Amino acid sequence: MFNVGDLAVYPAHGVGLIEGIEEKSISGEEHIFYVIRILDNDMKIMIPRENAEHIGLRRVISGNEVEQVYTILEKKDVEFTPQTWNRRYREYMDKIKTGSIFDLAAVLRDLYILQMDKPLSFGEKKMLDTAKGLLIRELSIAKDKKEEEITEEIESIFNVVDTAVEVEV
Repeated sequence: MFNVGDLAVYPAHGVGLIEGIEEKSISGEEHIFYVIRILDNDMKIMIPRENAEHIGLRRVISGNEVEQVYTILEKKDVEFTPQTWNRRYREYMDKIKTGSIFDLAAVLRDLYILQMDKPLSFGEKKMLDTAKGLLIRELSIAKDKKEEEITEEIESIFNVVDTAVEVEV
């Protein structure tokens, strides 16, 4: 159960603010909905309260769970089964849709490791960016740090170096 003013994580969309709890009549039946505004893009979503858990709506992770996320990201000895990029894409998308921060962290880790071995498809690159953004925003809130700091922490785990070169004109 959530209250107005609570933060909640909606799978594949990220952290949102519960702005209201409304009762609506649908086909003659009364239903209670959470009205959530996604912080990243101001999108408003109405979620039936009775389906919230099934949909994967959850609270922002705690400090203990933050450590588990970093443990997942730091695990580098991951084995990949040979499969096509589109099958991999579907599997990763299914993980993201679960709403589990741990599945999200595993997807991000796997895509980072995979791109070190071979080029990612366009869809996989987009998914990497999506997973990274969702994870950074939630960790930022959970750790009460700026998103830039979390980005640096994650990129340091994968030794990502900014390869941009300044050119004097």
